[in-house]
Amino acid sequence: MLDKLFVNGNIYTMASEGDRLSALGVKDGIIAYAAETVPEKLPDAAELIDLKGQTMIPGMGDSHQHLYAYCQNLTFVDLSGVRSVDEMIGAMKARADETPEGGWIKGVNFDQTKWKENRFPTLEEMDRISRTHPVVIKRTCLHCVVANSKGLETVGVGRGYKSDGGGLVELDENGYPNGILREQSTKVFDDVMPDPLKDPNVQKEIISRVFRDMSSRGITTIHTYAAKIWQYNESIDIYRDFERRGELPVRVTVCIDELFEPEKLTEEQRKDPYRKAQLGAYKIFSDGSLGSRSAALREPYADDPGNSGFVLCTQEELNEKVCTGYRKGLQPAIHAIGDRALDMTVSAIEYTLKKTAEEGMSREEQEKRLPFRIIHAQLADQEQIARMAKLPLIADMQPIFLQTDLHWMEERVGKERLSQNFPMKSMLDAGIIMTGGSDCPVETYDPIQGMATAVTRTDPNGYPQGGYIPQEKLSVYDALCLYTKNMPFATGQEEVLGTLEEGKFADLAVLDRNPFDTPEEHLREIRVMQTYIAGERVFVRVE
Repeated sequence: MLDKLFVNGNIYTMASEGDRLSALGVKDGIIAYAAETVPEKLPDAAELIDLKGQTMIPGMGDSHQHLYAYCQNLTFVDLSGVRSVDEMIGAMKARADETPEGGWIKGVNFDQTKWKENRFPTLEEMDRISRTHPVVIKRTCLHCVVANSKGLETVGVGRGYKSDGGGLVELDENGYPNGILREQSTKVFDDVMPDPLKDPNVQKEIISRVFRDMSSRGITTIHTYAAKIWQYNESIDIYRDFERRGELPVRVTVCIDELFEPEKLTEEQRKDPYRKAQLGAYKIFSDGSLGSRSAALREPYADDPGNSGFVLCTQEELNEKVCTGYRKGLQPAIHAIGDRALDMTVSAIEYTLKKTAEEGMSREEQEKRLPFRIIHAQLADQEQIARMAKLPLIADMQPIFLQTDLHWMEERVGKERLSQNFPMKSMLDAGIIMTGGSDCPVETYDPIQGMATAVTRTDPNGYPQGGYIPQEKLSVYDALCLYTKNMPFATGQEEVLGTLEEGKFADLAVLDRNPFDTPEEHLREIRVMQTYIAGERVFVRVE
């Protein structure tokens, strides 16, 4: 007897475009029955679930986010809705007024491109928040912060300050810091600011709340990344504790930005889908972000002609990092946003495959390894795409970035490079497997919003009409694949996750309407009605 049998719905397997079932049965968390047409007699089931014409798809995922950092941010001042310098000052000052003198005041998720001034705040403006509290605000991309004078003084950033490699502290004409720090220089604040999630009760409450929200959005899988340069730590133990208590409604793959021993990875049994919390990739940074003008470009920024961004290591250093991780049996995942950083990243992968082959690794052994991962690949021309297509790699894309970046991308990179921005249809046509992520807390982890953005290439208001670089739009099926079918290819679990086929885990999302019949301008309105992981319902919408 089946545990559950779903009937009377549009059940899309996502195995191929248009592939549908009339009934789906679950036994012990596994899809044990999949009928393409309604048989005369349905199998017996302990629970018969009438979908009432609603649409079922595989559970959705997010292939790149920073969950712990997002949870930390929920305790800070959220500046995502701020639209001017004065509004930012007011929000931060309100927190300072209720904080004992000397206590840190932190704001997160600011985006100066959405402010009427379209610039970073000055040191004088930051000092209007407080002169007795150290104050810092972090840009939504995570790659830039702005501090007040007390904050700079507290961490010892003064006149003539010299940054370590991989970072930048801006100085005025007299050699004094102006409050703006980029990339690894920002860690001087992260190293000393208290972590509110160190309180286990606060940690459990906030992470539990976020998990519940993820389930309400049809998410059954996430890949969360540490970013130690900003003290964005991740620990497998946190999620294992949730799993031991039976309180983990999402499969969590934890990716770490430092080397770890392969035997530890083996112990985690990464390919065992019965275990919801597992270790994943080895994260490596190569450059910064376009929003903070620190992504490494081949040619200077159109709106900052003296600046081409910067890389966080040389080509030789990147080659060695990638190759060392690969030799140890790890899966290198390289952050590369600018086209110059992408060149370096592709070259490092090519170098690693060649070098390890010369050292005796057979082609068969290389083919058994998990694919390399390139995170973002936001600016890529046709030559770079052709090089990527020849390599065993996954492109972890963030379509949701478009809804923000399309408003200022031409200003940043100019018209000539504009067509290279998130060329997802070109990558698809080249045969590159792409996954969908959010880089949360940079953008929302809601996969419906990410899918809709990949299809429309507009912001939530429908701008620009017809879509931004419309030739790079994806179909609804291909966009949904980023968040369903393609996700497990990044972790080697495609045989047991990603599509609704017999023998795979029953990770399911039920939608209030059929995305394949929905006009693209209404895709963002789709709501998740139910979510299941391994056949267990973890969310139901109460009307």
